[in-house]
Amino acid sequence: MNTRLQVKEKTSALTFNAADLELSDISLYSHDLKVHQVNMSRTFDSETERGTLDFPTALPANSTATLTVAFSGELTGTMMGYYKSTYEDDGEKKVYSLTQFEPTAARRAFPCWDEPSLKARFTITMISRIDTTNLSNMPVSSEVHKLEASDYDEVALAKMFATLGTEEQSKDEWKVTKFNTTPLMSTYLVAYANGHFGYLESSYKSPLTGKIRPLRIYGTPDVITQAQYALDVKTKVLPVYEQIFDIEYPLPKLDTLVAHDFDAGAMENWGLITGRTSAFLMDLDRLDLATKQRITVSQSHEVAHMWFGDITTMEWWDYLYLNEGFATLMGEVIVVGILYPEWKVDSKFITEHLNNALDLDAKLSSHPIEVQCPDANQINQIFDSLSYAKAASVLRMLCNFVGQDIFLKGVSIYLKDHLYGNTTTKDLWNGINKATHVPDGVAIDVSEMMENWITKIGFPVLTVTETKDGIKVRQDRYLETGPADQKDNQTTWTIPLAVLTVDKAGRRLIDKTAVLTTRETTLTIDTNKPYKLNAGTYGVYRVLYPEERLTRIAREAAEGDAIISLNDRIGLVHDAMALAKSGHATVSSALTVVDIFRNETEFLVWDSIAENLTLLVSTWWENQEIVRGLNAFRKNLFKPIVDRLGYVYLPSEPVDISQLRTKAIGQAAAAGDQAVVDTLREMFKAYMATKDESKIPVDLFRTTAVKHGGPEEYNFVKGLYEDRKTLPSVGISAMYAMCASEDKSCNADTEHFALNKARNQDIVYFFYGQHMNYWHKTKVGRIFHE
Repeated sequence: MNTRLQVKEKTSALTFNAADLELSDISLYSHDLKVHQVNMSRTFDSETERGTLDFPTALPANSTATLTVAFSGELTGTMMGYYKSTYEDDGEKKVYSLTQFEPTAARRAFPCWDEPSLKARFTITMISRIDTTNLSNMPVSSEVHKLEASDYDEVALAKMFATLGTEEQSKDEWKVTKFNTTPLMSTYLVAYANGHFGYLESSYKSPLTGKIRPLRIYGTPDVITQAQYALDVKTKVLPVYEQIFDIEYPLPKLDTLVAHDFDAGAMENWGLITGRTSAFLMDLDRLDLATKQRITVSQSHEVAHMWFGDITTMEWWDYLYLNEGFATLMGEVIVVGILYPEWKVDSKFITEHLNNALDLDAKLSSHPIEVQCPDANQINQIFDSLSYAKAASVLRMLCNFVGQDIFLKGVSIYLKDHLYGNTTTKDLWNGINKATHVPDGVAIDVSEMMENWITKIGFPVLTVTETKDGIKVRQDRYLETGPADQKDNQTTWTIPLAVLTVDKAGRRLIDKTAVLTTRETTLTIDTNKPYKLNAGTYGVYRVLYPEERLTRIAREAAEGDAIISLNDRIGLVHDAMALAKSGHATVSSALTVVDIFRNETEFLVWDSIAENLTLLVSTWWENQEIVRGLNAFRKNLFKPIVDRLGYVYLPSEPVDISQLRTKAIGQAAAAGDQAVVDTLREMFKAYMATKDESKIPVDLFRTTAVKHGGPEEYNFVKGLYEDRKTLPSVGISAMYAMCASEDKSCNADTEHFALNKARNQDIVYFFYGQHMNYWHKTKVGRIFHE
């Protein structure tokens, strides 16, 4: 490895990052002194993963030098650093290699300065067998066939080739692949891979310059044919991002590599996105909407990072949300909403991200979005729903408050002001402030408004009290354990109230200018007419109404979209159930809201109801009397939908109908409706007999068939997981199905299988599945603790 250094201050010692590497042949050349020197001594701190090299002659300030280090490391299956992954090809186990460096694993692949603000340009060279494919961030600049060590004109490469045994040198043919030099980038975005990869290819035309860029998706021969849809998504979203940000994608190409073993979901390496099979693979001949949506948001999220994170990078991991919050909002909501409006992704966001974030942030153990992280060994702990979902929710709230056009203009300004640089929170607020100070802008101080949302722990609950002249609104910190003690209730947030009222003609009005900046305030509202706070459910808070008002709003909402929108109905369900769980309201008041919605037609409202009723049953799982009552309520809600929609899926039917059918069948079965359970068991038997996956939707055999079956059903789904030809979506359902059994021998086998035979990346599915099995719940907790 050769590293060109810019020396800012006089020094004779160099400190860098390295982990699990053997270093040798270390030398340093000063271009100003014309002096070549070798390393005299070195120290290494394994805890901080830092090494220090000492040299006899100090490097002058404001000079340049070149550090040369030979290094080696073991290629393991740890799914971090440079590691190996396995797959089967015609029954033969094969291996390929790839990288995963975020957040601090580049140091496990090569010695480096492994911090996001220490950007550099990287030129990658790989030696490999001639029949394999080498990939990296940039396109190949040259690829040359090399037979023996004497063929290498670079000493370092010659030495590397010479380390191969004589048999290896003579048995295989070898090549050297050199890649073009990258732009300035952080180490965690460097990527390279080698293997017997096939690829699918497309291209897109830049709407800004007209330039045609090649796009490829790579994978092993056993899976590459299933990657077409992921490639299509990438082709669609890239020009949309360019138009929104008014910044062209800067690299000559953008590849994606599908990996069998991958710790994260996917990774935004600049020019070479990587990710697990479930993030990118599907069979286009199957009606599998859930998988299609998952691949869409996964690919779009990673492409968003090409701007948020890659072109413009957070200064340190404290500001991780500048990467992940934006990629979640842009990649999963705004851009996907433009391309697939029928998916209603902004409404879906409320359950999938906003409510998830609020549930986590309601704990005393939560942390701010912008969290101090001085210890690099603890960075992985902040890759959670607060850095992703809460950050995206707060940004979505700001976007709605200032207006999406102004928000996106501010984001474009932010990116353009910091191209190839590093940023902090204030840089983002400055960009949006610039956009708001235009003739039609809102002209607000974004930094002042957003300060506590980003830097403080928690979020508020707004308590509404009705008066003769209107309403009084008070903010306090919301905790899942009940009203917050004074010591935990010190923050006052700047809260966009988004007050929904109606005019004399009964038409909906939304006042976006109302903002709560103090502990409490009063609003003049005619309480004889419909009203609601947090219109559109864009605010990152919950609203506690008097019980009578909550019921009234629910009845108004049940009448349709004229006043209370889809987003509002979803938010109403989540707020009512969460406030009941925390003791701010009664469970009966929340269930009343749900009961009022029994004639609802929108899938996403039913999805929010199903999620909350499932959580309620899970909370009371040890009290069978309460569980029986809740399940009777669930059956009463969902069985009529099953009777109405049936079990047959049609390619021509609306997305909402397909999703609602699946949700209703799943909920009725989980509640123990015998007719639904029997039908699903018959469908699954047909699947077992024919191996025809069309006999039962993949999401519907996750629990019922094995839960109400025996070893035969269990062994069948276990075989599905073990068959490497099984689609990722089917494999995930097979894991959950294995965990659902009520047979003790099957439970024991699942436990042993998960800990000893499953791929490391899949263990999380097994633990989650077993956690949802009430008969195994306590034991799983103990195993996980141990």
